[in-house]
Amino acid sequence: MNKQLYIGGKWVKSTSSKTIPVVNPATEEVFDSVAAANAEDVDAAVKAAREAFDNGPWSMMSGAQRAVFLRQIAAQIELRKDEIVRLEVLDNGKPQPEAEWDIDDAVGTFNFYADLAEGLDDADETIELSDDSFSSIAVKEPLGVAGAIIPWNFPLLMAAWKVAPALAAGCTMVLKPSEVTPLTALVLADIVDAVKLPAGVLNVVTGFGADAGRALSEHLGVDKLAFTGSVPTGSTIMRAAARDVKNISLELGGKSPFIVFADSDIEAAVEWIMFGIFWNQGQVCSATSRVLVEDSLYGPLLERLVEEANKITIGPGNEAVLLGPLVSEAQYQKVLAAIAQGVKEGAKIACGGQRPTGMPRGYYVQPTVLIDMAEESDVWQEEIFGPVVCVKPFSTEAEAIRLANDSRFGLAAAVMSKDDSRCDRVARKLRAGIVWINCSQPTFTEAPWGGYKQSGIGRELGKWGLNNYLETKQVTKYNSDKPWGWYLKS
Repeated sequence: MNKQLYIGGKWVKSTSSKTIPVVNPATEEVFDSVAAANAEDVDAAVKAAREAFDNGPWSMMSGAQRAVFLRQIAAQIELRKDEIVRLEVLDNGKPQPEAEWDIDDAVGTFNFYADLAEGLDDADETIELSDDSFSSIAVKEPLGVAGAIIPWNFPLLMAAWKVAPALAAGCTMVLKPSEVTPLTALVLADIVDAVKLPAGVLNVVTGFGADAGRALSEHLGVDKLAFTGSVPTGSTIMRAAARDVKNISLELGGKSPFIVFADSDIEAAVEWIMFGIFWNQGQVCSATSRVLVEDSLYGPLLERLVEEANKITIGPGNEAVLLGPLVSEAQYQKVLAAIAQGVKEGAKIACGGQRPTGMPRGYYVQPTVLIDMAEESDVWQEEIFGPVVCVKPFSTEAEAIRLANDSRFGLAAAVMSKDDSRCDRVARKLRAGIVWINCSQPTFTEAPWGGYKQSGIGRELGKWGLNNYLETKQVTKYNSDKPWGWYLKS
């Protein structure tokens, strides 16, 4: 596969000639490298996207024509699934079954937005006016050049979440993947090249956030910025966008609560908690990292959770494991430091909390359950982004809701009970953009994804994701051949 930059439909070298090492987190070994784009490279990519939008065929195509390309991209991803899965395991560290699921979801995302692209051909909306001398319609049009900066936890899937709706809408795009996991974005570039997507419609620049990411977020030629990542970086992008009033969507951090009432099935609760926090090594923005359990169920549930967490197999993602390494040394050190800080602030480790024994290499952290932490402690309040769950008891429904909402984040939340009316009532009171009832983490391309408070701005997926890349234009027509007669009166 090509390791250069993909700009204007061509593979080009970075003007800096610098490269980014790609590390296998299971072995800590550098196994590849990619080009490191700088501001000059990003400028070339934005100009290519601008030329493609302003003067190329893409934005003027029908939705049905664009849908053909989106389906071809989906088919090529599916055809190259084994290769892409191998690369995701190598540079992200996730277990192979999880990577396979991600790639299947990416295929589904491109096919879903192909369907929505076709629907744009009949999207003009007639507006009822108070004066029948005029007629008016609302027209959906592509927003322009989009810049997308994606994270390392779901490399190709996060690219699909942004690229597919942007292309469906008729936008052109510059995509910057994380420097930690750049490989599958380059495979995506190779795929769009193979299906002969018009030059400049999708440009892929690999580079560091401080260089390529900053240049993209500050570029005056970008009409729209879409970012998934941390709150501090999202805040920086928001400030950059404010200078020229760019359209932005931000999907940021989370500290998602899961409320478990005493009438819940304990085995189901443990299963969903574990899926919510140990999937992808807990490196999920919506991860179930705060569990609130009603008093009478707290002890039995904690005992079962610890018992099952201790059974989880740990190892390289290409082996039969449920928990792989964290994505990088920096993330590994961050998670261990968060656990240590939690203990310092009074939390107790019910299980895990350190590196697994017998694994001299690789960025591994045991599945960790923390208890007895204070409400104001960092481990309870701040995103850890690792396989660490905090468990706390509650006495009343009101207390559970208060504890769940006591966070600067509001991405996701969950509630479990056999009482449907209570679940519905609590779900309405949880301040989060996504609420799960009797489950945690299922994500569907058709449904909106995004958060309240510091968890972000806007929604991805579904029709909401498409709307991120569309402008609404009013077109009003005067329907008489006579002068209006306001100034020229006879």
